[in-house]
Amino acid sequence: MAFWNREWSWPSWLRPADGRSVFESGNPATNAIELTKRRQTVSLTKQGAASGNLRVNLSWRMRTSDIGGYTKRGGLLRNPGSLFKPEIVQAQGPAVVKIDLDLACMYELKDGSKGVVQPLGNFLGDINSPPYVKLSGDDRFGGTSGETIYINLDHRDEFKRLLVFVYIYDGTPAFDRTHAVVTLYPSNGPRLEIGLDERAPQARSCAVLLIENVKGELVVRREVRYVYGFQAELDRLYGWGLHWGPGTKEKV
Repeated sequence: MAFWNREWSWPSWLRPADGRSVFESGNPATNAIELTKRRQTVSLTKQGAASGNLRVNLSWRMRTSDIGGYTKRGGLLRNPGSLFKPEIVQAQGPAVVKIDLDLACMYELKDGSKGVVQPLGNFLGDINSPPYVKLSGDDRFGGTSGETIYINLDHRDEFKRLLVFVYIYDGTPAFDRTHAVVTLYPSNGPRLEIGLDERAPQARSCAVLLIENVKGELVVRREVRYVYGFQAELDRLYGWGLHWGPGTKEKV
């Protein structure tokens, strides 16, 4: 039996003139690129998306779990009629965990200035002046809209690095009990998605992604690193050098 082993290549009419695609295409079903352990980085510059406002959104919903569920059914040989009877499942009611997730961003500019944009302490930032990062507000209940940070990439040359992270302000440390997704909406090309779906039941914070200016190229890198403390521990992990103190949010 013979096999055709000719090396496959793009047809000439589909091949870009310079041999490279203008930007990576997303999932055909969702028009999104999922950043995973195998695919950790995307260049906004190469995507043609290193300008305008980059929208970073956190959305989540609480996960329900059935506790103690089990099934009782005899063997078919002993009770053949059970094949046509509905299965009886005994379980306790769903356990719902209440969690308040906050989206935040540590920034470091080329001039050496550093800081944080976050709901805690009402550090909401500014989109048209330093740090060129703005938090839209604080969503304490999850939902479809979630929380959004806007990053003004028209000032990309002033950025050194940006660390987008999520922390649990209120409620039990239970990242493993939420469906949380951080989505980036660039000005061009498909959106980028990072799911916080790894099991870290005791973690209170998670470094989600890092945006770095590497020789004039803006690169997004998936991090998804869970820690058991809050901002100060993330600061030490990434060497930011900020001074942290206790803080609270206004009651609603």
